[in-house]
Amino acid sequence: MDPRDKKLADLLVNYSCKVQKDEKVLIEYEGTECVPLIQQIVRDVYRAGGKPFVNCSDSLITRELLLRADEEQLSYMNDYKLYQLRDVAAYIAVRAGANTAELADVPAEKLNLYSKKLTPATDYRVDKTKWVVLRYPNASMAQLANTSQESFANFFYDVCTLDYAKMSRAMDPLKALMERTDKVRIQGPGTDLTFSIRGIPAVKCAGECNIPDGELYTAPVRESMNGVISYNTASQEQGFTFENIRFEIENGKIIKAAANDTERINQLLDTDEGARYFGEFSFGFNPYILEPMKDTLFDEKISGSFHLTPGMCYEDAPNGNKSAVHWDLVMIQRPEYGGGRVWFDDVLIREDGRFVLPELESLNPENLK
Repeated sequence: MDPRDKKLADLLVNYSCKVQKDEKVLIEYEGTECVPLIQQIVRDVYRAGGKPFVNCSDSLITRELLLRADEEQLSYMNDYKLYQLRDVAAYIAVRAGANTAELADVPAEKLNLYSKKLTPATDYRVDKTKWVVLRYPNASMAQLANTSQESFANFFYDVCTLDYAKMSRAMDPLKALMERTDKVRIQGPGTDLTFSIRGIPAVKCAGECNIPDGELYTAPVRESMNGVISYNTASQEQGFTFENIRFEIENGKIIKAAANDTERINQLLDTDEGARYFGEFSFGFNPYILEPMKDTLFDEKISGSFHLTPGMCYEDAPNGNKSAVHWDLVMIQRPEYGGGRVWFDDVLIREDGRFVLPELESLNPENLK
């Protein structure tokens, strides 16, 4: 076991999930390389007085199931996942799959049906348990980051084990500002967008739910958004890498979508009515994550970025949008990515990826490391 896994396991069990005596903890993992970490997590859950339960999955098997799965089968799959989740206090998932594109040739209608039918179990896990999800630094992840496995592992542990308590304190002024803001305006290359966040809570993410972490999210008022956005970060969804994503939005709804595969992106957005509306708006500011790697858990935390998410809203920042889709699409606004500006109620709060109000400067990267 990498000795840094002990610190990581402690973070997951005792900081993220705060496991207490007699609490049941469901642990799920994919990939053999993370087994030593899973062993340590099990030990730490026992040490905290909890009761661990473990599931193993594999994307090869998931692909084989989905190719021929029908609606009844997927409904039953949801039922047994719900049965497991309803009696656990915490959920920890570690993913180290060998091929991030394993589902690329599963027909879109099968993937959309899978998303729809498994939504109740996913919603329950997100809304009703203490949960945390992370990737593990294997060869596949290093390839996504276009680096050696050793270099990626060093990056991974820096990112995942930073001082999240310090980051949480630094978020407080931005949380307060977002919760008293009405109008948001975002400008950048190919982007000019306005919407309201009035009356919707802002939620800090500082290591409790995702590892790595470093974002603060709310949601747009469902029908308030108008304008155009051109994302400058590729996104892998349903096993396919989408690039050059551009949305035209009218009264909250994506009325025109284009990408490197325009037909495919529109099929995804037609999963249900809510998929063409937005469920999340979030700032990313993890100081160690600077470049995209087609992995949402990392990319949505990129320093100097924001993400604007078609699909489902979260229960703790509700705007009424329901969907089987929740697709975090990232725009980086640092100068080397074209820059950009964000205004709250006509006051400039961030320029070229840096917060410019004095009370928010603690979230700039040099102050979080």
